[in-house]
Amino acid sequence: MPSAASAVSDSSRPVPSSLWRDGDFRRLWVGQTASQLGEHTSLVVLPLFAVLTLNASAGQLGVLRAVGQAPILLLSLFVGAWVDRWRTRTVMVLTDVGRTLALGAAAVAGLLGWLGLPALLVVAFAVGALSVFFDVAYQASLVRLVKHNQLVRGNSALEGSRSAAQIGGPALGGALVSLLSAPIAAASSALFFALSFLSIRRIRRRESIPKSSERPPRLWRRIHEGLRFVISDSSLRTVCLASAAFQFSFAAMMTVYLLFLPRELHLSGTTVGLALAATGPGALLGSMLAARLPSRFGYGPVLVSAAVLGDGAFLCVPALHGSSAVTIPTLLAVNFVFGTGGQLVNVTVMAVRQAVTPDGMQGRAAATITFAGMGLTPLGSLLGGLLAEEWGLRASLLVTASGMMLSPVLMALSPLARLGRALPASQDAPPTPAHPDAHETALGDTGAARPSR
Repeated sequence: MPSAASAVSDSSRPVPSSLWRDGDFRRLWVGQTASQLGEHTSLVVLPLFAVLTLNASAGQLGVLRAVGQAPILLLSLFVGAWVDRWRTRTVMVLTDVGRTLALGAAAVAGLLGWLGLPALLVVAFAVGALSVFFDVAYQASLVRLVKHNQLVRGNSALEGSRSAAQIGGPALGGALVSLLSAPIAAASSALFFALSFLSIRRIRRRESIPKSSERPPRLWRRIHEGLRFVISDSSLRTVCLASAAFQFSFAAMMTVYLLFLPRELHLSGTTVGLALAATGPGALLGSMLAARLPSRFGYGPVLVSAAVLGDGAFLCVPALHGSSAVTIPTLLAVNFVFGTGGQLVNVTVMAVRQAVTPDGMQGRAAATITFAGMGLTPLGSLLGGLLAEEWGLRASLLVTASGMMLSPVLMALSPLARLGRALPASQDAPPTPAHPDAHETALGDTGAARPSR
């Protein structure tokens, strides 16, 4: 395992040419890009179809979003234990097939006039469940495909692809729902998952799966090992709390936000999609900054500052009134800043978490942190719908956006804020001295992960 010192020096160098010359990494990157584009398209298509076509109430929209997020709470821990024992390529290929079929079925049902709210609930749950498998698998896959000193750059490339998906996905989903139909929008998402399947299935490298005994531990024991690994570290415990605070408030805020834009600001589905798409260019910038800023200013300062910047941007939205000439540019700016800060947090902490986690624990660590951070999102979505019905859209948006600020406060008061310019070493490796050029040392045996926004 490379030392923390080598990690710092490596992370500040240009991307090794072998990373992009590696055909298997390119195939993972292409598949990840297509999969994220399909996911971000569907995340806009289903709620907008419910709001604009089915005239769903705030409570019904909250239920729809909660159903799509429920698999995170129900499945994350089991998926993490399972992925650590299987080839990630197999997991990703199967989930792409499943999501293609689910959204393809939604498209057919829509064309036949059967795409009501019950059908949307079934599709949302299926896509959400399969996405849990894919997201855990691709994070573990990167660790098995690239060298330790390429993790930051590899994550930056993959998160950059997610940024591209955030640019095109919402805009495409909103435009297709508004200009054509929900079935066509659902079909477009299915095609992206099919493209991901075609790319990832071509990965040829045989993964090095951690060896297990002839009688591997029972599932519950493996889950317990993942929980114990995360809980044993004070910084990981803190990031779980910070992520839970963010994701709960963000889920509530987004439920209100998707109602606020068309009903309070009177924006069309296309305009809503374009406003949401502004997160993408910001996230692309955040991915590029994440490859440089942590090794220059320290992982802790970058993490806290980016969270404050990104989460605080939405506090401006409840004050919006007036014509679209004012509101639309403001919404674009808010989503751009949110995307920049959020992506900078995502890439930075993912690299730290991967660096400190042993190879045989990657899937379980990712799943445990996802479970802790995002397990409350279904309740957040339900709360957002309830608040919107009881308090009104503007007041509810202010309250839920304010709740997101608890996350950077928790991180600022934790050991995460003291992470230096060096990536921490794995907890199964002996501590190593910091790089001589670093003004701060890395906090040993520390890691963090913030679920993707």
